[in-house]
Amino acid sequence: MRLSSDRLTRFARHIVLPEIGGAGQAALAGAHAVVVGIGGIGSPALQYLAAAGIGKLTLIDDDRVDASNLQRQTIFGMADVGALKVERAESWLERFDPELQVQAMALRIDSANAAALISDATVVLDGCDNFATRLAVSDTCVAAGIPLVSAAVGRFQGQVAAFAGHLPDQSCYRCFVGDAFDADDCDTCADDGMLGAMAGWTASLGAMQAIRVILQDVSTLGDPQWGMLHVMDGLAPSLRTMRIAKDPACRTCGLSG
Repeated sequence: MRLSSDRLTRFARHIVLPEIGGAGQAALAGAHAVVVGIGGIGSPALQYLAAAGIGKLTLIDDDRVDASNLQRQTIFGMADVGALKVERAESWLERFDPELQVQAMALRIDSANAAALISDATVVLDGCDNFATRLAVSDTCVAAGIPLVSAAVGRFQGQVAAFAGHLPDQSCYRCFVGDAFDADDCDTCADDGMLGAMAGWTASLGAMQAIRVILQDVSTLGDPQWGMLHVMDGLAPSLRTMRIAKDPACRTCGLSG
């Protein structure tokens, strides 16, 4: 993809980085990122994905903005309370960069509709708030051969990992959490609380990992770090990384899948 002189100026700080360069920026412009959940993670992550010049963004969320969201969901303001998150996020993106292609889907993604919603994605960034949806998205990504970046946050801890369970030697999200969480009855930030800045830290790393996935085989930043779980501790603060091994018994990507 050729970049216009205006786009070259806008992304000059990327292009001068040897780890990205013009080829990397062109790859970002030609990429399609699907963001699942426009909440504490999806909201700031979306801002950084747009700022990076990712050419097409699909937003999936059926929720409306609540005043309690504003402590961490940085794309919204008081004027947005009561409105659909995807619609207000789409409006923000149109103001921020009119050249981006934006598709807003005001619905809940599940195992029945996920394949159609992510069919042409370069990468999926999942920041939703329940395991059932996360597993449905992960299973669909594996079946479709689409990389998944999973980001989660609660209280003072964040977790980010990129998964490619469709590859023979790589784990998927289900390898990480197993089958026990195929349910909606998980803890929420309303129950446990969350530092708003912690959501921002997690979202920023999630956006960074999505960019790495897009730049694979294009620039030296393109190391997706498949199956590497980055765990952030906001109290210490600290970051540690562990590898999620492929589970041969995983019903999604394992030998029995």
